[in-house]
Amino acid sequence: MRPVAIVVPCYNEEQRLNRFAFHRFLSDELRVRFVFVNDGSRDGTLARLQELQSACQPGHIDIVDLPKNGGKAEAVRHGMRHALASGADLIGFWDADLATPLDEVPAFIRAFNRYPEIEMVVGSRLTLLGHSVQRNPKRSLLGRCFATAASLVLGIRLQDTQCGAKMFRRSRFLAAVLEQPFQSRWIFDVELLARWRQLRALGAPCLISSLYEQPLDTWVEVGGSRLKATDFLKAPWELWQIAWSSRGPAPANVQQIANTPLELTGPSVAPVIRKVA
Repeated sequence: MRPVAIVVPCYNEEQRLNRFAFHRFLSDELRVRFVFVNDGSRDGTLARLQELQSACQPGHIDIVDLPKNGGKAEAVRHGMRHALASGADLIGFWDADLATPLDEVPAFIRAFNRYPEIEMVVGSRLTLLGHSVQRNPKRSLLGRCFATAASLVLGIRLQDTQCGAKMFRRSRFLAAVLEQPFQSRWIFDVELLARWRQLRALGAPCLISSLYEQPLDTWVEVGGSRLKATDFLKAPWELWQIAWSSRGPAPANVQQIANTPLELTGPSVAPVIRKVA
């Protein structure tokens, strides 16, 4: 199997980045490569990432350095496009605070191996017996309400749309949905799925048949979240924009990418540090 690439967006994570956890995980999981995206951080995040890169084996960590902060959505999009270009078979994104522990990564990979028809695996923070999912009650309720609204927009029932752990199989349809910047800075997860649904007329797998929800064994709310109350207030408007923009056909350039076979190989070694203008 070619590398599994996991994108980790980072903005001012100098104090919160658990370098030991990433280093320990890479010591045991040789299939995985991390693509850290420095999203215009104003602290020492880039230096911490370079230190982590130096401490790990060559090829296990790429750094994409964005000179200007563009938000989580754009950081993830840049990182996933980088991972596609480098030839990864499975491409995911993970929150830098590791609210979803790295120990959950193998379960995502196993889901793809078990079900060859699925195109994406999304983490689901369900409070099930025998699972350790610790969520703030108020935010959990807001998340449940939002997931219900997002499910109506997407036309499928999803338990959790906003978990920061998701993984996708390499495909031309993934390349197509990542072609254009996301409208939303925070609920881009829903926008990504809406774009996928929009491509079904072009031969993309049906969204409901290509998606697998992976219940997390462990998830812990980490302090210092950059989500503000105003972001929750903006969510309904952004959700309406996503619903409206995904009603018509995909843009012509996106359709062309979705209809063009994706190269199955990429550069054998990605850039050590890739600066994005």
